[in-house]
Amino acid sequence: MNAMPQFPIYRHRRMRMKESLRRLVRETHLGADQFVMPYFVRPGFGVKEVIESMPGQYRFSTDTLLQELDELQQAGIGSVLLFGVPEESDKSPGAESAWQKNGVVQKAVHEIKRHFPDLLVITDVCLCAYTSHGHCGFINERGEVDNDSSLKALAEMALSHAEAGADLVAPSDMMDGRIQAIRKRLDESALTNTPILSYSAKYASAFYGPFRDAAHSAPSSAGGQSVPEDRKSYQMDPANRLEALREIEADLCEGADMVMVKPALAYLDIIREAKTAFNFPLAAYAVSGEYAMVKTAVQNGLANEKKMVMEMMTSLARAGSDVLITYHAKQIGLWNQESKGKLLNAVRL
Repeated sequence: MNAMPQFPIYRHRRMRMKESLRRLVRETHLGADQFVMPYFVRPGFGVKEVIESMPGQYRFSTDTLLQELDELQQAGIGSVLLFGVPEESDKSPGAESAWQKNGVVQKAVHEIKRHFPDLLVITDVCLCAYTSHGHCGFINERGEVDNDSSLKALAEMALSHAEAGADLVAPSDMMDGRIQAIRKRLDESALTNTPILSYSAKYASAFYGPFRDAAHSAPSSAGGQSVPEDRKSYQMDPANRLEALREIEADLCEGADMVMVKPALAYLDIIREAKTAFNFPLAAYAVSGEYAMVKTAVQNGLANEKKMVMEMMTSLARAGSDVLITYHAKQIGLWNQESKGKLLNAVRL
């Protein structure tokens, strides 16, 4: 960096004295099109179940989700990420309900695209909510999560989502080679134009607790199998940085169109390095634990929710995220409306 003029000739505070000046030189901007709202969809009719661990979030049946999505679009948010929450009776060691044409996500996608054709629908592709043991892949005879035998099922699940009308499929399982398997299956089925958003750098994080309650997807031996108690054999070690870059590079080489870092706030360094190294579309997922921490602080009078959330989102964009997946997305849209567009008013270049 070239030598700069020193105080008192140069005063950094001059450009901070008025909001109009601060706005003029602001380096990072947010737009409504960057935000994706996650939703949990379950079977039934007229269902809107409170998720106790995630205040303000619900499990919806398709009909109530459609009502919610009308509100979401009115708030100016045009993208969603869907997670299926099947009935316990539909779970099995082989996760067969994950790719049924009349499955919970498949039916929801079909109805959403029928009612809201312009809404961008992303679907999570993972077996954890559909297996009786709660792991993201199949369990072999040694009680291990078996990578290769899980790939065909993941590819079939992704295909079923794309055939139902999903705009993007998003594998989150962290099995090696699943992007290649999914890309091949989509291409074989004349769905070459369906893009893949890969959860490439998904860490074995303590921030997922509320989600596993919401999706009923925690690992368990309740299905009668002896299984690993956690997902550390396939999700990434939080201590690793270079490994994340290798995971991202591998997924891009296998055909991913967009990559993701998850969780978000504790991994800003990974986001920055990934964007610098690859300059591909990059998503950050502010996960359930991050959401719950904010809500807990607000409920205890320790924080201003809007200010805290917008600072967090700005940090993700500043680090290099193009797409921001957050349970606050709808609320951000409403805040933006209340401000008459001043909260999110800039074009990203």
